[in-house]
Amino acid sequence: MKLVTAAQMRAMETRAVDAGTPLAELMEQAGLAVAQEAWLSLGTVAGRRIVVLAGPGDNGGDGLVAARYLADWEAEVAVYLLRPRDETDVPYTQLCERDTKIILAADDKDYALLDSLLASAEIVIDALLGIGPRRAIEGALEAILQRVSHARQRSHPPTIIAVDLPTGVAADSGAADESSLRADITVTFGFAKVGLYLLPGSEFAGRVEVVDIGLPKSGQEDVRVELMSTAFVRERLPARAVSGNKGTFGRVLVVAGSRNYVGAARLCAEACYRAGAGLVTVACPASVQAMLAPALAEATWLPLADDDGEIDLAAVASILETLAACNVMLIGPGLGPSAGARQLVSALLSDVPASVRATVIDADGLNALAAQAGWEDRVAGACVLTPHPGEMARLLGTSVTEVQTDRLNIALGAAARWRQIVVLKGAHTIVAAADGRAAISPHANPLLATGGTGDVLAGAIAGLIAQGMAPFDAAVSGVYVHGLAAEELSQELGDGGLLASDLLPALPRAIRTIIKGPRQHGASAMPDLAAFSTFGLGRGVSE
Repeated sequence: MKLVTAAQMRAMETRAVDAGTPLAELMEQAGLAVAQEAWLSLGTVAGRRIVVLAGPGDNGGDGLVAARYLADWEAEVAVYLLRPRDETDVPYTQLCERDTKIILAADDKDYALLDSLLASAEIVIDALLGIGPRRAIEGALEAILQRVSHARQRSHPPTIIAVDLPTGVAADSGAADESSLRADITVTFGFAKVGLYLLPGSEFAGRVEVVDIGLPKSGQEDVRVELMSTAFVRERLPARAVSGNKGTFGRVLVVAGSRNYVGAARLCAEACYRAGAGLVTVACPASVQAMLAPALAEATWLPLADDDGEIDLAAVASILETLAACNVMLIGPGLGPSAGARQLVSALLSDVPASVRATVIDADGLNALAAQAGWEDRVAGACVLTPHPGEMARLLGTSVTEVQTDRLNIALGAAARWRQIVVLKGAHTIVAAADGRAAISPHANPLLATGGTGDVLAGAIAGLIAQGMAPFDAAVSGVYVHGLAAEELSQELGDGGLLASDLLPALPRAIRTIIKGPRQHGASAMPDLAAFSTFGLGRGVSE
């Protein structure tokens, strides 16, 4: 599903008008969609109490059209206007002709009338602000939002339906004012807005419904940002031929682990296998290999000389010799922060054989790059970098706050600058490519906020590349599978208590769900629609 910025959406609306579709017709379709969502939420609208909060712009106009439809369907509709509407405003005059109750905020000095409406409202439609420039939430607007929020605290709160965006949420970044209204449902038009799938905006959006309002197809090819989906991943997962063998499904060399970070090597290596790789070789200090071998019986090993518990720099030649027979290298998890580890990473990444499809760089591999100015010009071949916000901040020489404030543009800018695939981890992980493509994960789950989950993600991506997937597709698919695995585990565990190793057996189960749909229990079991819903919307945060 394509995600658009406010500028892209306005450009599409302009093209629609230039192509002969009146703006009033777009507004008519938008308002009808909102009214229909209210009907679906209530089951029937005749006699039901609905309050429409309408702003002064086109978003308010959409709300007025929705109010007209609901009034015609015999709902008890009241419209609360933030600002006066022009007497020539058609949606406004149509409501006046129907004797719809309309209250102007300026005439409700202490907001007693609004409080009275909200006390019995079953639906509140938020049509106060749209995708225009973000504005301060203050004055009457702030007072209205506070009263609606207060009404939500009653024992039987109204359902909040946001028109295009919840008021106070930025269309492009997902930034939200502290007074922003939390919607239960957001009905957004033409395309979902980027900010609905970035925190904190996604927490305010509730369930997002995207409705077609008749925008032309031209110009849609310019939209390069998409929401990750089951269909995208299903179409790209590598085929598993019954005649295949371990060589068919690729070989990964994992360069990871040190005395202080033994588990990292095991997590990423097993994740490669769980994602479907045929053979995984772990290059690690000999002392680490002795500890890990019993726990990872399936791997082959390249035990290396120790340098105080880390891989000795002299091992570079041996690693490169082994890498020549592999399809993918995964480097970084648990290597350690020493100068020697950084030199090892630099030496290996500058001499990757051309036969290697891509290198996945994670954790201490990224920290090693951050310590080397101009590293992007010395790295050989295609890479997938998987930084969390702290690692991204170090790579860019900026702060975590700056990274988190503008995640999408930060990821896209880094991918273009480094000419590589970037996976910016966190709630709604972003995968960005140098050519301007980006995909945002629908998953955001606090269950993943525990050490080692990033190692599992890196391994899943490497395992998919080993099977022949293009690096961008593998990164998107790995992120999606990883997030879905956590969503399925959350049905058993809740929001906390996950061990990163719990994700390992959950990865192939998530892949099975993507390919075949949610597992049914019993011959007469109905499809698990709740599980399907996790493909579109998620909660929480990643590592």
